[in-house]
Amino acid sequence: MKYSRTKMEQLVKNDKELSKRLKQIMAELDLEKSFALKALYHADVKDGGTHQRNYQEL
Repeated sequence: MKYSRTKMEQLVKNDKELSKRLKQIMAELDLEKSFALKALYHADVKDGGTHQRNYQEL
């Protein structure tokens, strides 16, 4: 599975939990949105993550 920024932005927009998690990552690690999206992808989507199926459906 390959990372796609547009898919991640759409997934976060459609899921309140991921949106909250993205803001948390940005605040805790002091990251820009693009880097936080990638971190969120690796943490919660890639390789059997909790939101992998939703990501693949996009």
